[in-house]
Amino acid sequence: MNKTLTTLFALAVASATAATHAQEIKGDVKAGEQKTAMCIGCHGIAGYQSSFPEVHKVPMISGQSAGYIASALQAYQKGDRKHPTMRGVAISLSEQDIADLSAYYAQHGKAGAALPATPQRAPAAPVAELLKKGACVSCHGDNFAKPIDPSYPKIAGQHADYLFVALKSYKETGKNAYVGRSNGVMAGIAGQFTNAELKALSQYIGKVDGELQVVPQPRFR
Repeated sequence: MNKTLTTLFALAVASATAATHAQEIKGDVKAGEQKTAMCIGCHGIAGYQSSFPEVHKVPMISGQSAGYIASALQAYQKGDRKHPTMRGVAISLSEQDIADLSAYYAQHGKAGAALPATPQRAPAAPVAELLKKGACVSCHGDNFAKPIDPSYPKIAGQHADYLFVALKSYKETGKNAYVGRSNGVMAGIAGQFTNAELKALSQYIGKVDGELQVVPQPRFR
């Protein structure tokens, strides 16, 4: 098992390095603010839900890592992430658009006290074992909010139902033309767990204090 994780982490680092080189364009926060029209209709409404591939809250992206936002949008562009709506949005964006939006959302609403190294809410013993098995902190960092690489997401406090759908999607690549995420590392991690275990992980991580939030836009308040 340890050998498998070591291999997966090596692949993760290689993938992250490639993503970092690909994202060398400097993002402009002010320019990004002017390009959010296609984002705020879902990500700028508190409690907004998506109905695909099942009903779940859309992810919080304000305060998310810029590198991860860019990496995710590039994956939707290439079809590595299967989601018709997000692919339609992503393919309309230039590399500069992606850099600007990523820079904008990384600082959007970001504030507050520093997060602890470990979650203040300790997991129940069964969930603690699942977290250890998945080695989640190894990539997502202290408190699941300080990723070891910019292209990895902060997941602390993210909507639990979204986390569950996202984790399942790594297990579903190739099974449906409209569902799934092609990522060998996460596929290997998620594939270790049953859906019930993935839900338990998601519910715990979703309750951990983090920096992610929804910042309602004036037109939607």
